[in-house]
Amino acid sequence: MGTVYIDGENLTLQEVEEVALKGARVELSPQVEPRVNLCRRFVEGIVESEETVYGINTGFGKLCRVRINRDQLSRLQENLIKSHSVGVGRGLSIPETRGIMLLRVNLLSKGHSGVRLELIQTLVEMLNLGVHPLVPEKGSVGASGDLVPLAHIGLVPIGLGQAEYKGEILDGKEAMTKAGIGLLSLKAKEGLALINGTQFMSSIGTLSLLKAIRLCKLADIAGAMTLEGVLATPTAFDEDFQRVRDYRGQRESAGNLRRLVEVSQIVESHRDCGNVQDPYSLRCMPQVHGATRDALRSVKSTLKVEINSATDNPLIFPQEGKVISGGNFHGQPVSLSLDLLGIAVSALGNISERRIALLMNETQSGLPPFLSPESGLNSGFMIAQVTAASLVSENKVLAHPASVDSIPTSANQEDHVSMGSIAARKAREIVDNVENILAIELLASAQGIDLRAPLKPGRGTEVAWRVIRTVVPKLDQDRILAEDIEKVKKLIKEGEILRRVEEKIGELN
Repeated sequence: MGTVYIDGENLTLQEVEEVALKGARVELSPQVEPRVNLCRRFVEGIVESEETVYGINTGFGKLCRVRINRDQLSRLQENLIKSHSVGVGRGLSIPETRGIMLLRVNLLSKGHSGVRLELIQTLVEMLNLGVHPLVPEKGSVGASGDLVPLAHIGLVPIGLGQAEYKGEILDGKEAMTKAGIGLLSLKAKEGLALINGTQFMSSIGTLSLLKAIRLCKLADIAGAMTLEGVLATPTAFDEDFQRVRDYRGQRESAGNLRRLVEVSQIVESHRDCGNVQDPYSLRCMPQVHGATRDALRSVKSTLKVEINSATDNPLIFPQEGKVISGGNFHGQPVSLSLDLLGIAVSALGNISERRIALLMNETQSGLPPFLSPESGLNSGFMIAQVTAASLVSENKVLAHPASVDSIPTSANQEDHVSMGSIAARKAREIVDNVENILAIELLASAQGIDLRAPLKPGRGTEVAWRVIRTVVPKLDQDRILAEDIEKVKKLIKEGEILRRVEEKIGELN
């Protein structure tokens, strides 16, 4: 497990995953301290001068015209954290919370937020020692960023709220004490700097995106296995054919599909069968899977910018002598992108479910009904396809865009909001659903390959089939398929199928 160095400028999506999911250590780069200290001195100069500046010595939102006395500035910041901690719903996962904390550290390290170095170091210690605030997932409207969930994270450093530490749920103060981390007393601007920004939606979005990118490769693997199971042809994946419609994602998917079924005895067995074309769910895999790939590239581009951006308010430019109150906290770019993520990944699930249905239908597949050698007495994969259909239908509802909605808040001061947090949560649910759909297709297509024995599948598909068969045997008699689905889903989550296939045929696009 390596170390991720934070400088406020160069954090990668993969590093977010390393810290969030794998517990990589976090350290501040050398350039952070002087930058942060310079900005903090500028804030303290404003406090000394008693100049009225939003977020430093005023109320917040609609209350921005209320001037706060100097001796009440610490209380103002603590009140802000308390008053904004109004989240509801189930808690975020620990990786999602760690992602938020890391992104907050990166933002504050840019040196435009006006906090003390001590505050940033406290968040770093919490990450490295495993103090994870409990964060309800509902309550943000995506401008002024993700105020509500970020406030719940801000409670723990000041000894409030709750946190998970070494598997226990503790009061925030107790968790910090057990971890040996000192509590903070917030100073001017620091409460606001903790909660203004898009880190909730960006953390969930980043983790969902990276998972979705891997699912694109799994979709190619599952689709290639289904193609073999139903005796379809890879002719439509021909390189010359793909070249004349030059979408990058389409070319990548077609190339993967060609490599996966190389030297397939199953494909060779029916090369001269006279079937000139297959259903769209097989023939058009490069076009559909490829379009999802290209959409995810756009989402990736947005998130790469967002996780290295200054998104709190006001922003401080000490060298220029400026404090600017603006709207970098507005989550619209992320919200639009995460709606696109959900829509694009839904398409992977849609076409996968249609391939599962092909495997079920003996008149199209040439296989036993519902892939059961003794159908009638056994239902085989009949209801597994129903589950896939249910998930696809749910995704159609979840794919409705959140980013086109807005509702005024804070007495119309915040009169247009992004709903980016909702876009993020919906995208996460869609990705999870598609992971289950692909697990079902992998199970069903492995059964299809079994039923084509003794013919062997391709170089890549054979590896995937063998990996699946290490945890799930061929289905001869009905059994509880939910357990099988969960085992294959675990292989997907742990990356075992993809890793083993790529070891055999090289990295997939």
